[in-house]
Amino acid sequence: MLRWFQQFQAEKALPADAGQLSKDLLASLMVMAWFVEAKDPYTGGHLWRVSRYANLLSRAGGLPEADIARVTLGGFLHDLGKVAIPDAILNKTGKLNDSEFAVIQTHPEAGGRMLAGHPLGHLVAAAVELHHERPDGRGYPHGLTASMIPTDAAIIGVCDAFDAMTSLRSYRKPMPLEKVLGILRDESGRQFNQFWCNQLLVLAERGELDAIMGHSDDGIPLHICPHCGPTVLQQSEDKPGDLLACGVCHSEMALCAEHDHWTVKPTGRKASAEQLQPKADKLLIKRLIEESVSHIPLEQLVRFER
Repeated sequence: MLRWFQQFQAEKALPADAGQLSKDLLASLMVMAWFVEAKDPYTGGHLWRVSRYANLLSRAGGLPEADIARVTLGGFLHDLGKVAIPDAILNKTGKLNDSEFAVIQTHPEAGGRMLAGHPLGHLVAAAVELHHERPDGRGYPHGLTASMIPTDAAIIGVCDAFDAMTSLRSYRKPMPLEKVLGILRDESGRQFNQFWCNQLLVLAERGELDAIMGHSDDGIPLHICPHCGPTVLQQSEDKPGDLLACGVCHSEMALCAEHDHWTVKPTGRKASAEQLQPKADKLLIKRLIEESVSHIPLEQLVRFER
């Protein structure tokens, strides 16, 4: 009876529309994260991929459904703080100098500050602020060691690094998978949490990550601009004949579906100003929120000021 009464009191204290309000608040954070990603034309789909890798990894590691859902959201939101990083540094094609790298290193704490006071900030704070910490204490921003790094951050950290190494960047081509797996083996227990790193290695060796690599959504591959090389992002609602644009050279291209796979073909025109404006994939974001929120108890999800 006491447990029932405590639960009743907790539920009564929540706003009547707390569930929907939580989804709306999450959507606003995820749209913001999407536009942060859009600042770098080479990282299209990074947030979705890290989120999916984190989902598979946390599931393989035996976490409860509510924890898997939280980690999945953290994977999508982990780079929120990059909104504070100048485009000239984010998009630099050469190696960063020491001062530029110091600026890059500020993004986890910037993300943490953005989440401070947000009703749902507690869900993803560890993933956002601590995903660059390392078990050997050489990470940032706080130099935490293995036992001090939360599970969410440890999972996102190895997933983030895996995607960075296997994806196109302004300064290099994707690394071969075998080379990436070798780096993970070498850094297991040093740069990456040993348990979660080894779990990711198993998933990769089984081919369970193949459908995520090089994609921006289920069944939607990243397209490479045929003129200058960066990724061109197809959204979940795009259909054959729709026009896409390269964010670097501003070339226009038409989306085509051929033999059960997607391709793009240049139109020979420059994209319009409207086509060059980034837009969030609202269907993808809605789907991710619905999948995740349904597994998180409402009393854990919302922390509204009374």
